Amino acid sequence: MIYIAVCDDNEKTADSLTKKVAAYFKKNNIGIEIATYSQSRMLQYDVQEGKYFDIILSDIEMPHIDGMNLARYIKSYLPDVFVIFVTSHLKYAIDAYELAVFRYIPKNAIDERLRHALEDVVKLIEGRSDRYYHITMPSRVEKIPYQRILYIWREGKNAVISLTDNTETRVRKSLAQVMSELDCKDFIYIDRGNIVNLRYILKVKDGIVEMENGIRLPASQAKEEQIKQTLSRFWGEQI
Repeated sequence: MIYIAVCDDNEKTADSLTKKVAAYFKKNNIGIEIATYSQSRMLQYDVQEGKYFDIILSDIEMPHIDGMNLARYIKSYLPDVFVIFVTSHLKYAIDAYELAVFRYIPKNAIDERLRHALEDVVKLIEGRSDRYYHITMPSRVEKIPYQRILYIWREGKNAVISLTDNTETRVRKSLAQVMSELDCKDFIYIDRGNIVNLRYILKVKDGIVEMENGIRLPASQAKEEQIKQTLSRFWGEQI
């Protein structure tokens, strides 16, 4: 599943672009969830609240928060998101390049350039399969982007994966099994019953790990110093 947001302050333009994007993925039998926004601040709010996207297609000149600042803001939460600007304002092309924007599509060339942009971005998304946790069970098959995982905790014989959008998914495995399958330095044990995503830790103090969504989790006294050191190294690598 690929998660996509389309944002343009002109509702008709936003709806039209959404239909073009949806048609491409339907034709190529690729599963997507697509959300359409006519207010950039609503997209900003949803990302702040933990909504995950792989691709953002956005106009640049919009009220409240323009596309450039919107992209900068979203990348602070979703650093691996692919941003595609679809706009009439060519003067922003250089700034878009400096923001590491994936693609810049002039609105007057959308029909000829959109397909190529989507083809290229899909190849990159599919090529980073190591950034997903895969659940394969008789009852379901699921692929969860690491960036959506807030923390993982033990509930009896299940591991409960808490996601950034405040939903949960369960898998009948031990935490040790899940940690082994993650095989990613973004995750760390804070005690025997909790694995957290370093990306979402705000603070570690007095035996408590505070997460971005306000969740406070107990940290093992024996592990607290190690957690702080690991977190400091992780933050340093993100600069």
